[in-house]
Amino acid sequence: MYKGFTLWFTGLSGAGKSTLSAQVAEALRKRGRNVELLDGDEVRTNLSKGLGFGKEDRDINVKRIGYVCKLLSRNGTIAISAAISPYKEIRDYNRAQIESYIEVYVECSIDELSRRDVKGLYKKALAGEIEHFTGVSDPYEPPENPEIKVNSEKQTEAESLKIIMTYLEEKGWIAKDNDA
Repeated sequence: MYKGFTLWFTGLSGAGKSTLSAQVAEALRKRGRNVELLDGDEVRTNLSKGLGFGKEDRDINVKRIGYVCKLLSRNGTIAISAAISPYKEIRDYNRAQIESYIEVYVECSIDELSRRDVKGLYKKALAGEIEHFTGVSDPYEPPENPEIKVNSEKQTEAESLKIIMTYLEEKGWIAKDNDA
């Protein structure tokens, strides 16, 4: 019997955290695991409604997500968080609170994110039209030593998924897939 754990996806807006975490969740469910995906946007709507985007509110939001992940993972579920979580201090706080915490850094440059941005948010943020935009007018502190690092600018989604699943298999978090 495998125990629960938390996969904590972090990276800038548009880097691919939600897309990749959903693919990981699906792959884990196909292997018979219980998985809960806590997407940053959904959590803000349902668990953290009313919080703004200043540092204190961001910290509260990320701590709340961490608390839910802790509860899920200690009860045998794989909890997946896909939230920007820009500050190292709060990611480290969650790491200390969650027994089985695996950080996944989805790296992507601002130039590439601006190119991909269909909503034009990076363009507006770079022009100073959006306050507290992570990576532009607010800081993003990249993880120094994430357990897993993928680069959505240089790797396909399939390549990134394989890196994550291989790590989980090699570290014994999930059984090896005999069909792969």
